[in-house]
Amino acid sequence: MEKTGASHEETLLDIAEQGEACATGSHHGRRSHHSDEMKTNLVRRLNRVEGQIRGIKGMIEKDTYCDDVLNQIAAAQSALNSVGRLLLEGHMKSCVIERIEAGENEVIDELLITINKLLK
Repeated sequence: MEKTGASHEETLLDIAEQGEACATGSHHGRRSHHSDEMKTNLVRRLNRVEGQIRGIKGMIEKDTYCDDVLNQIAAAQSALNSVGRLLLEGHMKSCVIERIEAGENEVIDELLITINKLLK
């Protein structure tokens, strides 16, 4: 699902759709195995990011000084990156290990593609 010239928003949408597919089990019939504590932590962090995005939108609507808006965007990106790192760590420690142990070595290529998307 490699897109050339995709906007940052499209890339985030792709990642979100993949996460949704994984959570619903529609991505190759697999599901995530997050503990309730991990899900609560991830949802709490994402709610915070969502609030930051709404705040940034409000800043734009109020003609807030550009540098202040840019700093808030950087903070929101950092928070979202933090969610991605937590999810990636959990994925590697559970899903990836399980699939390698099951002989599904293609998970390495899948993981590399995902890491490359996260690092863009």
